[in-house]
Amino acid sequence: MAGPYTPVVDARTRLVLLTVVGAGVFLAGLELMVTAVALPSIVADLGSWTDLRKASWIINGYLAAYVVTMPLAGRLSDRWGVRRLFLGGLVLFTLGSLLAGRAGSLEELIAARLVQAVGGGILVPVGTAAASHLHDGAARARALGVVGALTFLGMAAGPFVGAWIIGGIHPAAALDGAGIVDGPLRAALAAPWRYVFYVNVPIGIAALGLAWAAAQGWETPRRGGPPDLAGAAAFTLALGLALIATTLAGSDAIADLAVPTAAVLAGLGVAALLLLLVAARIGLLHEAPFLDVRLFRSTAFSSATLVSLLTGYGLATAIVGGAVFVDRVLYGGPDVQRVALGSLAAATAVGALGSGFALRVAGARLVTIVGLGLSTVALVRMAAWTPASSLVEVAGWMGIFGFGFGLTVTPRSSTAVEALGPEHYGIASATVTAARMVGMAVGLAALTAFGSTTIDRLYRQIYATPEAYKAFIPEALRDRPLKDGLVVQALETWASGEAARILVGVFLVAAAVTVVAVLPAVAMRGRRILVPVGGPAVPVAGEEPG
Repeated sequence: MAGPYTPVVDARTRLVLLTVVGAGVFLAGLELMVTAVALPSIVADLGSWTDLRKASWIINGYLAAYVVTMPLAGRLSDRWGVRRLFLGGLVLFTLGSLLAGRAGSLEELIAARLVQAVGGGILVPVGTAAASHLHDGAARARALGVVGALTFLGMAAGPFVGAWIIGGIHPAAALDGAGIVDGPLRAALAAPWRYVFYVNVPIGIAALGLAWAAAQGWETPRRGGPPDLAGAAAFTLALGLALIATTLAGSDAIADLAVPTAAVLAGLGVAALLLLLVAARIGLLHEAPFLDVRLFRSTAFSSATLVSLLTGYGLATAIVGGAVFVDRVLYGGPDVQRVALGSLAAATAVGALGSGFALRVAGARLVTIVGLGLSTVALVRMAAWTPASSLVEVAGWMGIFGFGFGLTVTPRSSTAVEALGPEHYGIASATVTAARMVGMAVGLAALTAFGSTTIDRLYRQIYATPEAYKAFIPEALRDRPLKDGLVVQALETWASGEAARILVGVFLVAAAVTVVAVLPAVAMRGRRILVPVGGPAVPVAGEEPG
């Protein structure tokens, strides 16, 4: 039964509410890139680079929880309304940030990031659904463009905020001056990386207060009914097993088991597929399914979701591959990383905002294909980077990729929500966004497995015997010991070249995946399909989204 619904018709109220929603999605976008910049400091403080597979779950665990939360939050926003969910998301995100800042181990940090991800996973789809309810027609496309742009503006600010915090904040000196030289308070405040998370706390509290005041008297249509927790649990396990299998590929821990590595990974993959089928089956029987395969009867919706999935893989590759190139090939610190990653994220924000306006003069299909073309060209050029590449070149091509990716943001969101109709704005926007995060999670897991395996292989080559390192340095230095400064520099130069050669294949694979996304982009038109609760999908003739 429908709940109370107060339509918003006042332009000023719509603007205030859109600003509040934008603040929430900005925070969610900020967090992803801030953590990427701080990750080296976190690993050095709480572990070592031999813990790379575990440390990758600081980001991948966040992505996985984010992915699972978004469809559930989207479905709940359709049934319970967006106001209470948005406020709840802000509370969880702020609490998770506080817990992450005081984490004393990688395991504690990963757990806190899961709480933070649940909050962020609520903010983005619920915020997108709110924008869809607040506006219609051409104004909806512009509002969705603003929401998408603010998400990526948060990402753009992330590298700069992260670099400023890591390089500009020295809490240990302040604690020494205050006489706090030991104890739990110093442990929770001394490391600069902790403020990457703490910075969200005052911002989150302020956003919560503004949202509480601005949203009074406004709510979206809602229906009662329990959420599909069983379907969500099955999907969570499926995604988790798939990411674990991908991350562990090539791991020595698997190779040391009596069972063949391929058998272990295949078993995890089969289990993930079966659980995915279970989630789909549960969805067919539930009144408000977590995974509703009937939605994919819409060609337009399915195409938008697939484009989002494939471009997510490319985005993860560009972010991680670009950061690795700057760090391991150019040997740039946080200041250099913020220029490269900031260029990508800022250009993505510009592309996302521009795509909302571009839809007024060109269809979703054309705008998306142009964006995919720019992204593909950029990835191919990124594969040509060498240790001699300049920071300007790196930042430029990352910016072109980001702009192309940004152009695909609004078309796929607009296509998805228009294809399913107002009663499914929440689940439509959540599914498309979740698909992008799944693509990013898979891309990160693949890169982690590849990177960890490569690091292990190179480490074994250099330290196979006491003299093995001499095969990788100039002959003139081979009479010097391993710890000699010139030998260390020569090995760093060799490792830099190896990293650049490895990234060639990484970027080319991402380019190929992006090209594949052109196929569903061509099909981003079709009839609108409504899915009544408890009934079959009903096509509505003559309606085309975007």
